[in-house]
Amino acid sequence: MPAKIRLKKVGRKGQPSYRVVVLDGRKPRDAKVVADLGPYDPKTNPPTFEIDGDAALKWLLDGAKPTRAARNILSNAGVLLAWDAAKRGETVAIEAKELKADEPKVKPAPEVAEEVAKVADVTDSS
Repeated sequence: MPAKIRLKKVGRKGQPSYRVVVLDGRKPRDAKVVADLGPYDPKTNPPTFEIDGDAALKWLLDGAKPTRAARNILSNAGVLLAWDAAKRGETVAIEAKELKADEPKVKPAPEVAEEVAKVADVTDSS
């Protein structure tokens, strides 16, 4: 059975949240899961996840292939680093990366930008 680590959508329309799961690669996205690795919530800032690192590492060593989205989540959870070390015969503790919140994208008003430019010119000529 070719196992895949992928996201299973839970939650309602417009409010997505996901579970990182292991399932048969030939089944659809919402099929019955083989193993549940933890939740992933993309709506928070920064996105939150709680991955069972030991179980994920076991599945990766058994040959499960993560999808692109699952690979990014596992990388942030520190599982892929431990997987790479385990393939070389080393042991590494699984440590999640600290995700930073996105800063709001606010563009200054044209009048404020002109005043900032004038202040910069005055301070440069002094």
